[in-house]
Amino acid sequence: MPDALHQLDATDLAARLRRRDLSAREVVQAHLDRIEQVNPAVNAIVTLDPEGALAAAARADERLVRGAAVPPLHGLPIAFKDTHLTRGMRTTHGSPLFADHLPDEDDLLVERLQRAGAIRLGKTNVPEFAAGSHTFNPVFGTTLNPYDTTRSAGGSSGGAAAALAAGMQPLADGSDMGGSLRNPASFCNVVGLRPTPGRVPRHPGGNLWDTLSVPGPMGRTVADTALLLSAMAGPDPRCPIGLETPGEAFRVPLDRELRGLRIAWTPDFGGRAPADPDVLAVLEPQLGVLEKLGCRVDADCPDLTGADETFRTLRAHSFDLALGGLLDSDRQALKPSIVQNIEQGRRLTVADLNTATATRSRLYLGMLDFFSRYDLFLAPVSQVTPFEAELEYPREVAGRPTHSYLDWMRSAYLVSVLGVPALSVPAGFTPGGLPVGLQFIGAPRADLAVLQAGHAYESATRHGRRRPDLPTA
Repeated sequence: MPDALHQLDATDLAARLRRRDLSAREVVQAHLDRIEQVNPAVNAIVTLDPEGALAAAARADERLVRGAAVPPLHGLPIAFKDTHLTRGMRTTHGSPLFADHLPDEDDLLVERLQRAGAIRLGKTNVPEFAAGSHTFNPVFGTTLNPYDTTRSAGGSSGGAAAALAAGMQPLADGSDMGGSLRNPASFCNVVGLRPTPGRVPRHPGGNLWDTLSVPGPMGRTVADTALLLSAMAGPDPRCPIGLETPGEAFRVPLDRELRGLRIAWTPDFGGRAPADPDVLAVLEPQLGVLEKLGCRVDADCPDLTGADETFRTLRAHSFDLALGGLLDSDRQALKPSIVQNIEQGRRLTVADLNTATATRSRLYLGMLDFFSRYDLFLAPVSQVTPFEAELEYPREVAGRPTHSYLDWMRSAYLVSVLGVPALSVPAGFTPGGLPVGLQFIGAPRADLAVLQAGHAYESATRHGRRRPDLPTA
């Protein structure tokens, strides 16, 4: 049994821990052993504290023996994304400027998960300042895809997704501005949820009103992802946009009858985000699975006029807000693409921001109208399959050249500006064995409905059960 613990679903592990069939020390040690075996092949976990994790596991076991209440994540190990502050454990943001940074506080997300019983293992790799959907930085190097270690694991939660897929942790946290939860989930054959903005509150943060970047959960199954969301979600007075629904609302069975569900499908977002043929060759047969479950699937797409420009404007503005001071003090230490993002933000005019705000409002109202006709919206998560790890970004998509590291991410970031939840669920593999994810997009605040639909599809297909075959050290 100990050799197989890293393969168990988080929900299964949690149940066995509550029943005392397993100890937290056994579970943590099994994952530490797995990290030692496979992390050298993928470089997903970049900071590790085995002694601290085992000590925390021992304390968790002692609390259970004393008969203390068992929180939902009791004894489950997790390595936090290296952009999330961890008190006393370095948080580098993938930047040489923060290579030795030891925060004196935890992010609210980290605080909540540990209070829910999660055991801190360490940190997972990110692109520099989480910029881009390919995980590499000058501090720790590149994270590789567990299914093909010559390929990208995606990003910016690439270390989290790779560690999850490889069995180094049963759950993973992340964040998503333009696809940073969804793209790596698609690339690594795991599940990633971009929640409705405010579902998972953020603190601390420079812009407490930010709704473009959101924290969220990842798991190897939809049920595991919902379990983690239940510990993340719920209001906090320090987050002014936090939604009032308590996290416990997501700690429920996800089984739901999909018969009669009205689904819209787009392969390319109305021509705005064409996908490579090998992506569509995997995804289009999945529509038949949903039809067999009783859904009506139509080809349709909301009007997303201006969504691309709106995302890029708001993103550039956020980079200037968050990192502008570093451009002034340490320009030479920032990678060129980050410098370009900040400078783009500084060139914005009041008219640019006014247009983006007005367009985003129109897009949101358009989505409300769209979801009066449909229950769910499906699309590719990523326009490409995992690309060669030595590239900064794919040089073409569907035969069209790309001009920046954002150009191949449209199928994710067009959704980011809409204020809706979106879930990446494993949808199959190319003939070469590369994973492809299907994006389940719901109405505003319909996070639970999205999880239920994803769970039904996952149960019917079981694509996520195919695990990578990694060399062990």
